Amino acid sequence: MKVTLLGTGCPQCSPKRMGPANLLQQAGVQVLVDCGSGVTQRLLAAGSSSAALDAVLLTHLHSDHIIDLYQLIQTGWHQGRDRPHRIFGPKGTRKFVTALMDLWREERALRIAHEQRPSLAGLELDITEITADGPFLDLNGLRVSAVTVDHAPVASAFGFVFETGRAGAGEKGEKGEKGEKVVFSGDTRYCPALIAAARQADLLVHECFIHRALPVIEGVRSAQTLAAMTAYHTRSDQVGQVAHEAQVKFLLLNHFVPVEFDRQAVAAEVAARFKGPFAIGAASSGLARRHQKFGSSVSSSRIQLAKAWIFGRSASVYFATRHQPGAWRAISLNGRIKRPE
Repeated sequence: MKVTLLGTGCPQCSPKRMGPANLLQQAGVQVLVDCGSGVTQRLLAAGSSSAALDAVLLTHLHSDHIIDLYQLIQTGWHQGRDRPHRIFGPKGTRKFVTALMDLWREERALRIAHEQRPSLAGLELDITEITADGPFLDLNGLRVSAVTVDHAPVASAFGFVFETGRAGAGEKGEKGEKGEKVVFSGDTRYCPALIAAARQADLLVHECFIHRALPVIEGVRSAQTLAAMTAYHTRSDQVGQVAHEAQVKFLLLNHFVPVEFDRQAVAAEVAARFKGPFAIGAASSGLARRHQKFGSSVSSSRIQLAKAWIFGRSASVYFATRHQPGAWRAISLNGRIKRPE
């Protein structure tokens, strides 16, 4: 499986990080997880498109995760999509998408009548609401399961588990191929159910709330605001513990609140609780930078395991979860392989 971080930002607008969105690819199958701002442009930068997607999964219905859904649908039609979009999300997804399409109905009808494009299939939608934990989708052997996460007061929020192979990560399929497991946390506070679902995953993609980087600002956010925000996210000093308890093979941080923070400090917090390899998801400076040493208590071998901070113009980080020992260090940045020294 290959994972691309298309956007790692949050509702806080920034030219450096687009809204939360992730692309998972496996044996020709392409699945989009969340649909934040800029997702259609990021898909193209990653070598994909709205027209190529096999499914769109929404973790929950907060605006920053769904804001560009109509753009995605409209763009797919312009790209010649020849089949309906399959959209999966929590309870309320059908109501939201129906209202979204109704909002643009007149404008869309005008385009259809005037532009005379050969197919309307790309504007058709197949909507499925996820109502329970467990498997809900199989795409040519790529199995997808939902796990309820804790993003209260959001009533329905999910993480997603992707698996290949006969029975999950670490087991061999009918052709003797090792199974793979990739897990997306969605938005959640520390969540035992997510930890259980992510057990021994090849890759855990997890949100990160950097509480110390959000001071009280009069007229912008109060102490009560910060307490409320912290209460339904996983803090940067907790996410390493999540990865440790789940015994994941690689931790990839994304969906950062706020978008600007001290990467060295976050890396130190993660390393204090998780001894496996991890990476801090992409921003947009177009460079790949090595980790800097972030404390005398961290050994040189630990720094190697910590990998690199990755910055890509398309905010893309690829991780091959099927690997030979040591090959996890390979990072593909906009098509080029970078290896931490």
